[in-house]
Amino acid sequence: MPPRFSLPNSQMLAITNNTADSAVDPAVGAEFDGFIYLLYFYESNQKVTVMARKLYPIGIQTFEEIRRLDNLYIDKTEYVYRMTHTDGKFFFLSRPRRFGKSLLVSTIRSYFEGRKELFKGLAIENLETEWEAYPVLHFSLAGGKHMEKDQLERYLLFILNDNETRFGVECDSPDPNVRLFNLIKTVHKKTGRQVVVLIDEYDAPLLDVAHERKTLDVLRNTMRNFYSPLKDCEPMLRFVFLTGITKFSQLSIFSELNNIKNVSMDEPYAGICGITEDELLGQMNGDIDELSGKLGLSREETIAELKNHYDGYHFCWPSPDVFNPFSLLNCFADGKMDSYWFGSGTPTYLIHKMREFGVMPSQLGKVRAKKATFDVATESMTSLVPLLYQSGYLTIKDYDKRLDVYTLDIPNNEIRVGLFDSLLPGYLDSEVDTGRVIIADISACLNDKDADGAMRLLSDFLETVPYCDNTHFEGHYQQMLYIIFALLTDYDIQVEQHTANGRIDITLETSDTVYVMEMKFGGCTEDALNQIDAKHYADAFKMKGKEVVKVGMSFSVKEGVNTLDWKVMHHSI
Repeated sequence: MPPRFSLPNSQMLAITNNTADSAVDPAVGAEFDGFIYLLYFYESNQKVTVMARKLYPIGIQTFEEIRRLDNLYIDKTEYVYRMTHTDGKFFFLSRPRRFGKSLLVSTIRSYFEGRKELFKGLAIENLETEWEAYPVLHFSLAGGKHMEKDQLERYLLFILNDNETRFGVECDSPDPNVRLFNLIKTVHKKTGRQVVVLIDEYDAPLLDVAHERKTLDVLRNTMRNFYSPLKDCEPMLRFVFLTGITKFSQLSIFSELNNIKNVSMDEPYAGICGITEDELLGQMNGDIDELSGKLGLSREETIAELKNHYDGYHFCWPSPDVFNPFSLLNCFADGKMDSYWFGSGTPTYLIHKMREFGVMPSQLGKVRAKKATFDVATESMTSLVPLLYQSGYLTIKDYDKRLDVYTLDIPNNEIRVGLFDSLLPGYLDSEVDTGRVIIADISACLNDKDADGAMRLLSDFLETVPYCDNTHFEGHYQQMLYIIFALLTDYDIQVEQHTANGRIDITLETSDTVYVMEMKFGGCTEDALNQIDAKHYADAFKMKGKEVVKVGMSFSVKEGVNTLDWKVMHHSI
């Protein structure tokens, strides 16, 4: 059994050798606070330093706990100082779930409580000179989900009582707004200081019912009533900060509070949540090297994989590249790439809204839009774009300043795979698990340039998928194939791609091959191929320098079974 070593979490595992050419023999494993590392014994003339890396704060959202445990903390305190020393006192920040909003709120709380010792070595230590302490009221609405009106009111009273107990305030009013007003007024009077109010996940009680009009109206009025004292209490307040997924204007619950500064799309706060590329390369330099060893990749390859999986978020333009912090830290902790963010929650509401708006899977990709298009009230939106953007399924990829038009797209492969995988059950029914394996096999065939093999796998599988009424049209199969091909993350897939002579049903582009696919329902493969030739679809790709493969497909339903016939032709340019 390896020996135990009790070392502080702040130490880093490292072995330095001052004899360049000496042999290094691996010795025994050593356990540091539950983590196993290898130690190495050197010759007596060598210098050996053993240190254990900082632990990742997986699931920890409290700044004080992270600092007390000396866990890894990506320094965001410069943003905190900037926000707390600028014009105004009411601020709002919108970010997707699991993006570090709660940790940010907790950091602001510790700052306003004057906990100087927690900020040692961080950026704000060199910025703040006074460290004044203020009374802080901290409310989290995260626990207010899936509630009816009476339940929600009881929950509001519960979180109010928690703050009342901390400051020795008594109030027996059954109305949350009265309790909040009394709490602020009494704390201000007892301490002689302005009060700081921090509200985390302000919109949590409303998100799950945003598609239920009657329920939404009831709960929205309840929340509007709760937040209403904030305006009247303004002289007694030093700072108010609210976070959520949706914009505050979107749910119309701050109609009386018209002086909130929304910093969600302000460039100075672009990196306030999440982990920027500079922070990754600077503050997590050693972590990258450790991960590259586990993955068997070079440092450069590891960074490229991390960017491909978890990077790509931009909340304004211009903006630094922002990584999903939840996925990134879990990846480092586990030593592997996986779908962490998407696996932590299912987009049930999103799928419901897709059906409501008649959005096809192929419409979930790139979209050009004005800010007013994706920054509108969710309950009154006329497209799915606002929900996709606010929830983190789309992000800003470009901005045309001349036209004032943004380009939005899926941030990265983790979101792409997770999103389209969640849509598979709607097309494959009970055969979804088998379908995932078939998709992997199709990918292998396409990598080997075996289009016939890929079509054969697809044909055999479709025969096992239960027939349903909505399969009697070409579009159903088109969207199903789009989802399947979209899950082949190394490929560029387009539906109804425009050419000079018409629109191609499906275009699938790999690193060296372009597959031009035409589909018919109840027709024949020859008709499909003839259309490709007649409209010169393949010629549209002659400048790509890639092999072009034409695929004609014919779908039908025979005796309750989905069938696929196909023919593959190689195009000569």
